Amino acid sequence: MDEPRVGVFVCHCGNNIAGFLDVSAVTEYSRTLPHVAFAQENLYTCSDNGRSEIAHAIGEQGLNRVVVASCTPRTHEPLFRATCQDAGLNPYLFEFVNIRDQCSWVHMQNWQEATEKAKDLLRMGVARACLLEPKEDIEV
Repeated sequence: MDEPRVGVFVCHCGNNIAGFLDVSAVTEYSRTLPHVAFAQENLYTCSDNGRSEIAHAIGEQGLNRVVVASCTPRTHEPLFRATCQDAGLNPYLFEFVNIRDQCSWVHMQNWQEATEKAKDLLRMGVARACLLEPKEDIEV
C-alpha cells in the first residue's frame, strides 16, 4: 500500500460546531499531523458542495485516506463513504471524527476545552486512518 496521504475536512456545521469551538484552529492543527497532505474547513461538509470538494481534493491532491470531523456518523458516515467511493477511493479508507456530539455539545461552556478535545480526537482519527486498509464488500 502507498504511503498515506490524508485529507482532513473539518465542518462548521453552521453554529453547531463553530459556535462552540475554534474550527480554524482545529484545521490548522491538522496540517501539522503526520501524513496530512490536505486540510480544509467547510461550512457544511455534508452539503453537495462540501462533498464535491472532498471528491475534487481526492483527485487533485492524490489523497488515499479521508478524515471528516463533523457531526454524527449515524446519518453522515454512509454519505461520506459514498463520496469517497464515487471519487475512486475505497470507502473503507475513510475515518469519521464526531466533534459535534463529543466536543461542541458536551463542552458548550468551555471554548478552549472543546477546541483542545477536538484536536485530540482529530489526531486520533488521522492516526487510525493511516492504518486503514482497503476492503471489499462481500455478499452473504
